[in-house]
Amino acid sequence: MALTLKQLRYFIAAAQTGQISHAAMELNISQSAITTAIQALEVQLGVRLLDRSAQGVVPTIEGARFLNHARNILAAVDDAERLPLGEGRQVTGRLRLGTTYTVAGYFMSRHYARFRRAYPDIQLEMVELPRLAVEEGLADGNLDLAVMLVSNIANSAGLSHETLLRSQRRLWLPAEHPLLSAERITLADVAHQPYVMLTVDEAKETAGRYWAKAGLSPKAIFTTSSVEAVRSMVASGMGVTILSDMVYRPWSLEGQRIELRSVSDTIPSMDVGIAWPNSRKLAPTATVFRAFMSVVMGGGG
Repeated sequence: MALTLKQLRYFIAAAQTGQISHAAMELNISQSAITTAIQALEVQLGVRLLDRSAQGVVPTIEGARFLNHARNILAAVDDAERLPLGEGRQVTGRLRLGTTYTVAGYFMSRHYARFRRAYPDIQLEMVELPRLAVEEGLADGNLDLAVMLVSNIANSAGLSHETLLRSQRRLWLPAEHPLLSAERITLADVAHQPYVMLTVDEAKETAGRYWAKAGLSPKAIFTTSSVEAVRSMVASGMGVTILSDMVYRPWSLEGQRIELRSVSDTIPSMDVGIAWPNSRKLAPTATVFRAFMSVVMGGGG
């Protein structure tokens, strides 16, 4: 029996939300429909895609690999069904696109490739810069558009933006950590744990704001600009961290498991979006790119 797009959508929703119940609410279907579809998918593939527990579901190693394939398949279908095929195809020229480290590494690669395939006559020049340099490039005209963490924008008066993705921040834990059995986890609980702090793309400053709002501070034992270092250290039991779902992977490079749990306190999402200057009209190439991203992301976040 061939795989169906419905099975892929159900699997992606479950893997991304970490809860069959949450996936069911997102898709407005029953939990049993998702469970049945994923079980059938696992039988067809001959591998277990999700590890199930009382706390939710997490992709296995095979599931994490298949998740990327499933996303690419649905992206290709969306391209065929939804991308504008008319006037945008006639636009030619250069598009200077700025992006930041996290967005470049965990979000933009697949969209860059899809845009190049969809609009081969537009010369897309993408450059990675710190957030401040991206904002300056947009203001002085060296960049036409930026795909960045719009939740970090400082020049809100001079820049407009459209949110494409809101990525929830959750707690990363090593396997068998005591907090995994807790019915409810708060920032106060996390404050007692050794903490691995990420700094890249102002992650430390963002974390400091929501920790301070709760009147708490993390017990940071190591600070690093490397997401992969954080991943390995959490998986090995060195500490815990709170990071966005966009950069989460269930396994470290060493093949050790990383568990994911929600925190009951209010923690802001990490928002990815498109930014552009208010001071000038968008170039035709920038208009096409903005429309493209809005379509492939389902009209924004």
